[in-house]
Amino acid sequence: MKYSIRRTTQILFAGLFMAAAAQAQANEPFRIGAIVDMSGVYSAHGGPGGVTAVKMAVEDFGGEVLGRKIEVVSADYQNKLDITAARAREWYDRDKVSMIIESTDSASALALQKLGKEKEKITIFAGSATSSLTNDQCSPYGIHYVYDTYALAHGTGAAVTKGGGSSWFFITADYAFGHSLEKDTSTVVEKNGGKILGNVRAPLNSADFSSYLLQAQSSGAKVIGLANAGKDTQTSVRQASEFGITQGGQQLATLLVFLHDVKGMGLQAAQGLQFTTGFYWDRDDQTRAFAKRFYERHKGMPSMVQAGMYSATMHYLNAVKAVGKDDAAAVSAKMKETPVNDFYTKNGVIRADGRMVYDMLLAEAKTPAESKGEWDLLKIKAVIPASEAYRPLSESQCPLVKKS
Repeated sequence: MKYSIRRTTQILFAGLFMAAAAQAQANEPFRIGAIVDMSGVYSAHGGPGGVTAVKMAVEDFGGEVLGRKIEVVSADYQNKLDITAARAREWYDRDKVSMIIESTDSASALALQKLGKEKEKITIFAGSATSSLTNDQCSPYGIHYVYDTYALAHGTGAAVTKGGGSSWFFITADYAFGHSLEKDTSTVVEKNGGKILGNVRAPLNSADFSSYLLQAQSSGAKVIGLANAGKDTQTSVRQASEFGITQGGQQLATLLVFLHDVKGMGLQAAQGLQFTTGFYWDRDDQTRAFAKRFYERHKGMPSMVQAGMYSATMHYLNAVKAVGKDDAAAVSAKMKETPVNDFYTKNGVIRADGRMVYDMLLAEAKTPAESKGEWDLLKIKAVIPASEAYRPLSESQCPLVKKS
């Protein structure tokens, strides 16, 4: 009898403990982490504006999911891989963050991909570019949403080469993103009959590109490919203009350019630059409506990364709501089976490798005379179909992709 009473008491206390634990989880906020470059070379394209976009998506969603208030936590990774990894691990282990969305660099993104796989957590990549995220280093929980080096290369690289840019010299950011972009673009150039005459590697956040530009100029290449981004791209273009490189007949191919780069360079220096983008605020009524709301909050128009962070967060939260639980495998599956249709894109699809494929845009910077306002900076030259922009699954090295 005593054993029976003791056993019943143990079961009762165990049940109460489980109920208390479940109640504690129900009261715990549903946390999303946004890790961005707050003040460095990429801060204008993701940065505080990216955090604003994520918070806007949460507010528009209703602020709650699974009966829990949604909380957005954010951090500055300072362009350092070790800070990214440490903060993400802290978020997962201490703060019980359910999803991390980033607007960082490719080296940090690859570290996040590995950690998200280990912890079985959704990670969304908005600002990083390396195509390895959905190729040889893919993860069942990783979503690459906005762009990648393959799409940039097949957009800008193909257009410039077919337009007469038959020889190239690269000035490349010396880390994973730059290496991947140069490699993917070189493949496209050679596939279209062009030649690669050389390259030079430049450290991130270089203040002076003169020596690199002079090497590119002396190569005699018709095209100088800038496999960099952010303030490095702005500095490269401005100094190339100062040195008279484009006036001398060589063409700059800016392989990753954001709206804020064009604004930072000024149309006098940027005019005529062609590049691939996933989003432009002034494309249609839907993009303009979102941009107006974003501008009211951020006092600047959204970049493709910031617009993509809003879209990706909303797509994620809708998937969580649809499956009814915070389970990474189920949420990832729902995100992949549900098309993306919003202001950002139409009929976007997240494939088995985690790549969100959608139509990209070939843009060109306007001349000063064409611009009618502070943010009237681009014109869309062509739509690049998703089937042409992104790596075919038949060429994928991702083990999640079934080969026929």
